[in-house]
Amino acid sequence: MIEVLNPANGSVVGEAPAMSLNEVNAAIDRTCAAFPAWSRKLAKERGDLLRGWFERIRDDKAAFAELMVKENGKCLAEAYGEIEYGLGFIEWYAEEAKRVYGDTIPTHAANAQIMVVKEPVGPTAAITPWNFPFMMITRKIATALAAGCTMIIKPSEETPLTAYKLLETAREAGIPEGVFEMVTGNPQEIGERFIADTRIRKISFTGSTAVGRRLASAAGQTLTRMTLELGGNAPFIVFDDADIDAAVAGAVSAKLRNSGQVCISPNRFYVHDAIHDRFVEKLVERVSGIEVGEGMRDDFVVGPMINRAGLEKVSSLVESARQHGAHIVLGGEPHAQGGLFYEPTIITELDDDAEVARTEIFGPVFAVYRFKREAEVIERANATEYGLVAYCYTRDLGRSFRLSRALEAGMVILNTGSVGTASVPFGGVKQSGYGREGSFYGIEEYVDVKYVLMSGLDQ
Repeated sequence: MIEVLNPANGSVVGEAPAMSLNEVNAAIDRTCAAFPAWSRKLAKERGDLLRGWFERIRDDKAAFAELMVKENGKCLAEAYGEIEYGLGFIEWYAEEAKRVYGDTIPTHAANAQIMVVKEPVGPTAAITPWNFPFMMITRKIATALAAGCTMIIKPSEETPLTAYKLLETAREAGIPEGVFEMVTGNPQEIGERFIADTRIRKISFTGSTAVGRRLASAAGQTLTRMTLELGGNAPFIVFDDADIDAAVAGAVSAKLRNSGQVCISPNRFYVHDAIHDRFVEKLVERVSGIEVGEGMRDDFVVGPMINRAGLEKVSSLVESARQHGAHIVLGGEPHAQGGLFYEPTIITELDDDAEVARTEIFGPVFAVYRFKREAEVIERANATEYGLVAYCYTRDLGRSFRLSRALEAGMVILNTGSVGTASVPFGGVKQSGYGREGSFYGIEEYVDVKYVLMSGLDQ
């Protein structure tokens, strides 16, 4: 069994099965066997089952939220927010199932008709991370099932309990065995098994760029389709014409969500030289008022790192910055309460060669840099292998359009720290991956386009 620990206090939350390869193979077999019947269901029938799942989860939100707090460490307020976000995908795709439209194309022959139809790609698989144990699964599974695909999911071994509760409610809602399957165990073995089985036509992976590269390389041998949502190094740019209070609020909201352990968390805060000191002063004031602690409470708190490796990574990055002359304005140490907690930290007087500027921090650390010119900050923001999201604060409309074109990111977010909703395409460019999740673009990842030529119509 896999023992699941509460990162806030080390207590045992529960257990999940460490499945053998035979058990994994049997689950894959069920996923593949269920595909023909599921794909032939009417779109409305699939949508109705998804809607029933949505309603069962909605009625059990409190239990889901408490479970997430215990196995992930995020606070209740964030857990409820994640549930609403994740439910949005089930609701969206319950409706979107009926909107996978095809086309007709003007014919090239007088006795012919051309049609283009979209069909589900087949059985699919997904590998999800620990930082959003609810939403990451609902986003993937709702899309696949709406399109007519079946899906087998391997959740993170850090947070499998939320995943199994989602599976339980799906069964209660009438989603059949095989249509939605779950496996837990050795991540590398399961990932390799997903790719090696040519019956699995598509894999969706959210996780690190290093693992994404290995999966993509292996998938190239079987030509398995992939959606990859990988690491980030998001810039957060604040110009001198910005509303500083709004920028600070957006920075704190975006950075401290899940204690900074989010792929779209801002990593590099570029603040115009003319307002740098005022921004930092206001940032310190706001962050200083936020508590650190266990999350089973109604107000927002910064929770723990997910494990010891996460804590050590953050500590190492901050210490490296300190040794290279950066100014630790706030925090900069593991929290006094011990365990896996780290102080919300603000660092200034950094240069772009610092390790913290090149590495995805994945912790509650604000690394603040100065800039003077628009062209300069665009160049610096793009000087990374990643391209998931970029945030900008400015009241200049022309500059907003220039930034939206010039920044190398799959998502450019202006004047807010909020990114996601079910109706928008989520995904990156460069080493942040490829493919999109959410919106009607997301369901396109799960269908094949088939061209049909009907000739001889004049006979």
